[in-house]
Amino acid sequence: MARIVAIGASQGGVEALHALISGLPADFPATILIAVHIGAGPSLLPSILSDVSTLPVSHARDGEEMEPGHIYVAPADRHLLVNDGRLELSRGPRENWTRPAIDPLFRSAAEAHRKDAIGVVLTGRLNDGTAGLYEIKRRGGVAIVQDLADAEAPSMPESALANVEVDFCVLLRDIPGLLVRLTRDVADTRA
Repeated sequence: MARIVAIGASQGGVEALHALISGLPADFPATILIAVHIGAGPSLLPSILSDVSTLPVSHARDGEEMEPGHIYVAPADRHLLVNDGRLELSRGPRENWTRPAIDPLFRSAAEAHRKDAIGVVLTGRLNDGTAGLYEIKRRGGVAIVQDLADAEAPSMPESALANVEVDFCVLLRDIPGLLVRLTRDVADTRA
């Protein structure tokens, strides 16, 4: 099973994702799933990220099969979930006052991919992502948190650090290289 990278962000997240995605190479071997607190209004995030990405970026579609080297963004007012190698969109209850929320994505990634899941909590307010990152870590996956020093809104990363045995707490500029290393190490050992 290939690794998947689940990324969650809120306040300041568009800028953080812009920086993170621009640092990934065209041959990035893992699927990337993104949940950002955007609410019910239209989202332009895939086109914003496409401007700086060497990887294809799109809104996730219900039932779509996940492809390595593709970035899927949760559409407005839908939770993005992973279910048996496919993407699932849900209008389930709001979590942490929002839909899409980060915790549902992280929980489903943990359940579906266990040790092959990587969770990344970026800038944001309150604590969305903490419970889901805990599940990723509990099932043997990797937990990454943006360093508080460069998070526009540090409370989401701070909550994750206080409640999860995080594997890496790094500056935003170092996350792309870390993700490349973590995903290539797994791809190389399985080749």
